[in-house]
Amino acid sequence: MTVRSRGRTVGEADVTMFSALTGDWHPQHSDAEWATESQFGERIAHGMLVLSIASGLLVWDPDQVVALRAIREVVFKRPVRIGDTVSAEAEVISVQPLDAQVGLVTMSLRVRNQSGASAVRARLELLWRVAIETEGVPDAA
Repeated sequence: MTVRSRGRTVGEADVTMFSALTGDWHPQHSDAEWATESQFGERIAHGMLVLSIASGLLVWDPDQVVALRAIREVVFKRPVRIGDTVSAEAEVISVQPLDAQVGLVTMSLRVRNQSGASAVRARLELLWRVAIETEGVPDAA
């Protein structure tokens, strides 16, 4: 199973609000003059902002997904600049039953920019409700 998202443009307001929310005012994200002299030549989005946007872009059915359990092996491949459009793709790589109601689904995540270049990759672990069909199933008794 693979889930693909629509695109979303990362704006200046996103970066400013994320800085305010997290307290991360690193000049790479918040100081245009400083960022001009940086290795990226301009302000860029926080890596964690991009990861958070990707999580929101992937539409999870709340009747199935119980919780995000872990984000592992996160690699920030290239910067996302203000004005870039990102999209996300998550593919199931394993399913492990935990009990009769919930399983652990591990997915690979890729976040790409508008050119298709990889910006972030990671592994997600989700607690996924096991679907049990009872309607139309005859009683075992």
